Amino acid sequence: MSRFFLKFNNFFSNFEALGSLFFRFGIGIAFVIYGLGKFPLPPEGLIEYFGLPPILASVVAISELFTGIILIVAGFIKNPIGHTLTRLAGLNIVILMICIFVIAHSDWFITKQLFTNIQIFLLIGGFYFLFKGNNK
Repeated sequence: MSRFFLKFNNFFSNFEALGSLFFRFGIGIAFVIYGLGKFPLPPEGLIEYFGLPPILASVVAISELFTGIILIVAGFIKNPIGHTLTRLAGLNIVILMICIFVIAHSDWFITKQLFTNIQIFLLIGGFYFLFKGNNK
């Protein structure tokens, strides 16, 4: 029986890098879509709903868009620049998501709503890439 587990684990260890790649693409595409959804600038929804100044609302939209793009592209840059870009994208995701929780969803802290919504997974993804960078 242990031979089965050894073969099973060895087979899937060949695909270890794909897990990070799929996660990177998922988080990156989500941020690109969220960012694009706020165009044209300035995003009226952020201005009206949260009372943000037009310049700050535009920075949020552009930041989301470029964070997603940078996260995806940095995964293909196999040097310290790609590693640093991945960590900076992760840091920006963490900052954006914490601000979203504090401003838009402060009533969600440690509730079912928090753990059944995509925002918590985006935050976790941000921490993942902030801590991991491009390391395997």
